Amino acid sequence: MYSAACPSRQALDRLADKWSVLLVGALSSGPHRFGQLRDQIDGISEKMLTRTLRSLERDGLVSRESFADRTVSYRLTPLGRTLQEPMAAIRQWAEQHINEIEEARLLSDSADDGD
Repeated sequence: MYSAACPSRQALDRLADKWSVLLVGALSSGPHRFGQLRDQIDGISEKMLTRTLRSLERDGLVSRESFADRTVSYRLTPLGRTLQEPMAAIRQWAEQHINEIEEARLLSDSADDGD
């Protein structure tokens, strides 16, 4: 994984992306339509949502289903569902430690201002 040529590094790049983490979380509760995902994940543009969903689909983590009424639904694949627990742990860690992170940033920024 630490070698630049290691193929698993590409998977890590995908999984370390904040939009991927949030989409896996959103899809953990079941299938969602594009508009539902866009509305649930504040701050994601339609372009970024499309790009991330396509990448997750290409990696076999998300499946896309089209319906006769031209709506599309996305769901986690069995492989994608294996990410639910580790991604939930990452989201939970971020929520639990955000105050400490913000304090560290303030300290660092104030130290930088003194230079």
